[in-house]
Amino acid sequence: MVVSSIPKFFPRPIAIPLSFPPPLYLKWVSTFSKIESSPCPLQNLSTFLNGRPSSSSLDCELSVVSALKYCASSSAISSGQQIHAIVLKYGARLLFDSCSVLDSVSCNIMMSGYIKLRQLENARQLFAKMPERGCVSYTTMILGLAQNDCWGEAIEVFKDMRSAGVAPNEVTMASVMSACSHIGGIWNCCMLHALVIKLHFFGLVLISTNLLHMYCVFSSLKDAKRLFNEMPVRNTVSWNVMLKGYVKSGLVDQARELFERIPERDVFSWATMIDGFVQMKRLREALLLYSAMRKSDFHPNEVLIVDLLSACGQSVSIDEGRQFHSLIVKNGFVCFDFIQSTIVSFYAACGRIDLAYLQYQMSDKSHLTSSNVMIVGFTKNGMIDQARQIFDMMPVKDVFSWSTMISGYAQNELPDMALELFHAMIVSKIEPNEITMVSVFSAIAALGKLPEGRWTHEYVSNKAIPLNDNLSAAIIDMYAKCGSIDTALDVFHQIKDKTSTVSPWNAIICGLAMHGDANLSLEIFSNLQKRNIKLNSITFLGVLGACCHAGLVEVGERYFWSMKTQHGVEPNIKHYGCLVDLLGRVGRLREAEEIVRTMPMKADVVIWGTLLAACRTHGEVEIGERAAENLARLEPSHGPGRVLLSNLYADAGLWEDAALVRRAMRSRRMIRSPGYSGVV
Repeated sequence: MVVSSIPKFFPRPIAIPLSFPPPLYLKWVSTFSKIESSPCPLQNLSTFLNGRPSSSSLDCELSVVSALKYCASSSAISSGQQIHAIVLKYGARLLFDSCSVLDSVSCNIMMSGYIKLRQLENARQLFAKMPERGCVSYTTMILGLAQNDCWGEAIEVFKDMRSAGVAPNEVTMASVMSACSHIGGIWNCCMLHALVIKLHFFGLVLISTNLLHMYCVFSSLKDAKRLFNEMPVRNTVSWNVMLKGYVKSGLVDQARELFERIPERDVFSWATMIDGFVQMKRLREALLLYSAMRKSDFHPNEVLIVDLLSACGQSVSIDEGRQFHSLIVKNGFVCFDFIQSTIVSFYAACGRIDLAYLQYQMSDKSHLTSSNVMIVGFTKNGMIDQARQIFDMMPVKDVFSWSTMISGYAQNELPDMALELFHAMIVSKIEPNEITMVSVFSAIAALGKLPEGRWTHEYVSNKAIPLNDNLSAAIIDMYAKCGSIDTALDVFHQIKDKTSTVSPWNAIICGLAMHGDANLSLEIFSNLQKRNIKLNSITFLGVLGACCHAGLVEVGERYFWSMKTQHGVEPNIKHYGCLVDLLGRVGRLREAEEIVRTMPMKADVVIWGTLLAACRTHGEVEIGERAAENLARLEPSHGPGRVLLSNLYADAGLWEDAALVRRAMRSRRMIRSPGYSGVV
């Protein structure tokens, strides 16, 4: 058995009655004094263990305890176990069931040793045997449980401590706060805060900083800020905790103000503030702050460089990213596998797939993440065959490898290949996850294979794959696109009260609009508005589409103009296209043309084509001609637009103009693709 000491926890001398003869006692004490000063203490400790006690001496008892402490501090497990065996053999059976009385101080020492060596079960057993447990006993056990991620058990021991009437000290409270930060809630945080004040611990910076961390973890920034302002003493850690709290809540500007007030910044202060800008996609400010950090003579670690390189990839900042690549090589960080994969990902995200592949060739091919990232890069750049080559050459594939390849096929309009690979994944005994299944349902929806969709839905249920919002939305979308809108509604009603994001709502709103059930679509949208769920641009595409199908012009206009003013959603070109279509259906063509002329982006072929089609429906030649002219300017070979214009002239009796359009089409050899319909 190995023990450890926590000196400030021991209020009295340690006494373990043994029976050693005087000559042996002298040998042991003199030997142990050499252990403490010798350059080879473990070698001398073996000499110490050669003695064989048979009578008593108080000083010898102390030397045994000191030897045990030494074994703990130097992790000499074997030597500590030998001393333990000698103690047991010669009568000091104070720590086991056969003993009539257990010494609490000795138990605390041994329990601390168990915890230090991560022998938590032994510590639990010893703690359970102790008839008297003081503050040190409880604190040692709580600390050990918290350090080994047994947070719930640590809190239960603390409750027992309070029930037993044992007063905690500052180390106890810090350990309990650490446990509550992982599994507790804001209510537990408030109770601990009250107890800290009651015990007069608030003035201790260790306690107030841990309490501050708890409030920040539970995103109670108002309470955290008040506590921070009331702290009598703050250190750099306190400032960093408050800074991290602001960053975690997305309050980057407030974080920057606090950052400027920090009296002594360390690397963590700089890294936290830079990471805040990165998270908010404010790369320019992150880079400026990074430059200021280097001028302040602080050096980044590999994690910070990876964060910045990833941000450069997300914003397609190739020049800045290449500078960080150079810094990685200069500092020798390129040897880390996770940095290799980040470099590959950066170049792929910037469209430099050649450099990404070159970096991949230089990396360790056995590193799974690098291969997975290379597959992602190829698929996002439309190079699906090259991605499959990497996939096939991988000696080991994980669920991410399979999911990425399946997603690549689905995104590159190869749904048949996606389903084929999904079934191969099942045969290979790799269990798909919810991310895999989203791509699979997307592929099924593209193919319109309802039987395949039903089988896959049943597979998800049988395998108990977690239904997150994205997967629920994919299932609803699949049923809607495969023609089974009733089943889509059934799935939606089963999960709607469990949703936390708008994705499943979008799927059913768009699905109902697609099936022409505008009233039910708008009814569900009205229900959605009553919930605390943030809407997005897809939500309004479904709503405007439903209004178009039902001819609800005024309702559609109201929803369109409320997007930005009430919901903070900026309309994009698709939303403007819906509005033009909505106005065009009821003949409000001049208003539709004005919308096209004044919208904040240039109209595309779809919008001009929509306006031209509406002009043909309502016989508006003047606006139709302008729409056709703009359509031809964008795409000179756009045959359908010429046909619409020709038909518009013909409907208006302008036969010569219609003939001119037809002759122009023939001279440019424009061919109208015949329409067709199919049965799924």
